[in-house]
Amino acid sequence: MKAPAAKEKPQTASSKAKRIIIVDDHPLFRKGLEQLIDSTDDGLSVCGEASNAAEALTVIRQLKPDLAIVDLSLPGANGIELIKNIRAEFPKLPILVLSMHDESLYALRALRAGAQGYVMKQEALEKVIGAIRGVFAGRPYLSPDMSAKLITSFASGKGESSLTDKLSDRELEILEQIGKGRDVREIAKLLHLSPKTVTHRAHIKEKLNLANARQVARYAVQWIDQKTI
Repeated sequence: MKAPAAKEKPQTASSKAKRIIIVDDHPLFRKGLEQLIDSTDDGLSVCGEASNAAEALTVIRQLKPDLAIVDLSLPGANGIELIKNIRAEFPKLPILVLSMHDESLYALRALRAGAQGYVMKQEALEKVIGAIRGVFAGRPYLSPDMSAKLITSFASGKGESSLTDKLSDRELEILEQIGKGRDVREIAKLLHLSPKTVTHRAHIKEKLNLANARQVARYAVQWIDQKTI
């Protein structure tokens, strides 16, 4: 059985350092991000890490960090569910999302859940440090492109309401993967689920008033294309 990733680092940094925990299920990614953050000269320090939502809450309770960096795709409860749980228990703890998911598909939902910023993993690592600094300065962080999209959307009166608002956070993730052409087995592996994601797909079909799996797939492709333009 894989050993849990939750850990506490020895406290060698200055007591004035901003202490950060990283929640991500990929050990190599956590290590790389930790090295990046610890190498800065502006008082940032990684004090702990976790590989899933349950571990994350335990580490936060133990270490009381100044910031949590959270991935959305986690085993068990996903990142947006974790954000909601953190916000309920630690209302003042800043949360920065660092995710493989396209910002235009998930940023608004993450912000609504209680995150203060959203950065895609594909972006340059310097943007991660910039996002961390911005969140600590009290400024919500989104990429310039995403900020412009949201401003344009709300200025036009369209807002962000759509049929997908009916979907749960997990169902939204599955819809995205269906739109990318992945089958049930691939989706289950990617999102750390059992193959009973078929049940999720049935719920998606019902909530979107679609007749069959083919219509779900067509809707998913069109949804992604529309959101990422």
